[in-house]
Amino acid sequence: MSINTKKYQEITTELNGKATLVAVSKTKPAEEIQALYDLGHRDFGENYVQELADKYEQLPKDIRWHFIGHLQSNKVKYIAPFVHLIHGVDGLSLLKEINKQALKNNRIIDCLLQVHIAREETKFGLNSDELQALLSSSLSELKNIHICGLMGMASFSNNLDLISAEFQYLKSLFDKYAAWPTANCQLQTLSMGMSADYKIALEEGSNMVRIGSLLFGDRN
Repeated sequence: MSINTKKYQEITTELNGKATLVAVSKTKPAEEIQALYDLGHRDFGENYVQELADKYEQLPKDIRWHFIGHLQSNKVKYIAPFVHLIHGVDGLSLLKEINKQALKNNRIIDCLLQVHIAREETKFGLNSDELQALLSSSLSELKNIHICGLMGMASFSNNLDLISAEFQYLKSLFDKYAAWPTANCQLQTLSMGMSADYKIALEEGSNMVRIGSLLFGDRN
């Protein structure tokens, strides 16, 4: 299935510069990414390290690649030379590895801390106590990372009130910690909302949404 140009234009009009659209292109071929690129889009999200590295080689170098999956420490080195933003950081050990690989590549890598806000146990992320502990730790020693925001995924549910409450909770944490920035941690990006719930996320203060199936159709 090719990209839904009409839906892409609808969503970009709806966002109207208030939120960044990350087009989730996992499992989709390079030609479809190129087609969206040709419409002027530059932010693309991938879940798998090898797939992201392969697409980076094939596609234009001004694409801003977002890694939105669960990142294993031993895979950081493969994306550290080029990744624009790592969304799902859920621990200090991973941050340290990103810092180490960023230093090797003479880069500062932007990261979002993933917060667990959903009811499902399977989703990754920090709880509120872990988030506070991480942000209170000696992050200033990690000079090659920049924590620029939070991300979270709401429950997979038809209960719109539940989804809204989960996004409100994440926004409250974002507001709390955005108020005490440090040298390498200034929270500006709140990444929440996907194809099924991005409209609710926008209402609750999201400024970055991750949308795949509405743009590219269902996954193979």
